[in-house]
Amino acid sequence: MSSSASQPRTTDSAAPGVSLAEATSAWAKIALLSFGGPAGQIAVMHRIVVDEKRWVSEERFLHALNYCMLLPGPEAQQLATYLGWLMHGTRGGLIAGGLFILPGALAIMALSVIYVSFGQLGIVAALFFGLKAAVLAIVLQAVSRVGARALKTSAMRALAALALLAIFVFDVPFPLIVLGAGLIGWIGSRAGLAGFSSPTSSTAAVASHDHGARVDAVTAAGGTPGGALRVALVWLVLWLTPVAALLIGLGPDNVFSQLAVFFSKMALVTFGGAYAVLAYVAQLAVDHYGWLKPGEMLDGLGMAETTPGPLIMVLQFVGFVAAFRMPGALPPLVAGALGGLLTTWVTFAPCFLWIFLGAPYVERLRGNAALSAALAAITAAVVGVMLNLALWFAIHTIFREVRKLSVAGLTLELPVLSSINPSAALLSALAIVAVFGFRMGTATVLLICASAGFALHFLGAL
Repeated sequence: MSSSASQPRTTDSAAPGVSLAEATSAWAKIALLSFGGPAGQIAVMHRIVVDEKRWVSEERFLHALNYCMLLPGPEAQQLATYLGWLMHGTRGGLIAGGLFILPGALAIMALSVIYVSFGQLGIVAALFFGLKAAVLAIVLQAVSRVGARALKTSAMRALAALALLAIFVFDVPFPLIVLGAGLIGWIGSRAGLAGFSSPTSSTAAVASHDHGARVDAVTAAGGTPGGALRVALVWLVLWLTPVAALLIGLGPDNVFSQLAVFFSKMALVTFGGAYAVLAYVAQLAVDHYGWLKPGEMLDGLGMAETTPGPLIMVLQFVGFVAAFRMPGALPPLVAGALGGLLTTWVTFAPCFLWIFLGAPYVERLRGNAALSAALAAITAAVVGVMLNLALWFAIHTIFREVRKLSVAGLTLELPVLSSINPSAALLSALAIVAVFGFRMGTATVLLICASAGFALHFLGAL
């Protein structure tokens, strides 16, 4: 067997007439239109790749999406990487996945520079004041959507409640919650408990013939142990070499080393997307490392909501601000840019590893009841973690002061009720009504709230 067996042979025979240049143009268009979180991004991808171009069949698209939903990291970016790999091998995956990140990375970098340079100006502060209210409503909407899908049994609802209690009250690290939920789901399924049974995916059977699409299937047997080992070694070296170099050269206490290690860990446990992990990141970035102030995480999320690309790109803002404030011998803006780029690299390099390593073996993972139950349990726990994020955002958006209360050895972060910000409370309530009552889209709500922030500024209400 040739050395290329570890990659799909789809470039010429399975995708006749689809040149790499043509595909690159389509991926660039998708990247520029990828607003509105993963649901909107996946919808745009489906419309262009499946409906308009007919490069990939409906069955193959859903099959790829199912696999990406199992992975840590941003599923929309990983889906683009998977489909690019499907059509043009590793080059196609790198182009599709890389372009999906590029516009958002450039936009967040520019906004981060503006934020640290002019963030105290009244009009800039007014913009982010409005965006915070919109972000709170959008996070609540995400909790509602994921919860409706994931919490269909009493066991799953109990797991979500336990996850919320664990992280909000007992400050249990997010990775332990993910691992514990997965273990509970796996044991529950093996024990035959009804609450942990998971029906087989409706896309478990992938059509073996083309339905008008230019690409329909990848041979699951395409992966070989040798090919998988090469892929793993290449991407682990690319991902972890900068981390090791920083730890050796600068020491573990340097801000760049801390960013590299911390966000590499986050890349391994970001099941459920950005909303699930942001509360954990925010709490550590604010309380443990001192990189950000509480409200600044909301500002960064507002940036990510209003720019194309994965929502997890907000982590680039965290890395930028952290390095900007602890620049060492570097000029602060240079340090900030390097911190942002470093964070982006260690966040997204693993995404390519998961796709290039796992895609040839995807078929072998399907139909495993215990694995499906473990993943369902993780998703249920993620709902509780997302609700914690909503609570954290609400406390820091609506109230001006937050205090830490120690009860029975536990430390709770609670708002000072007398410090309520009436403008923030009213704007947050209006944003929630717009999202849930009038079902307005993300872009519309963000625009309305940003405009309201400007209006309040000019009226002197802020």
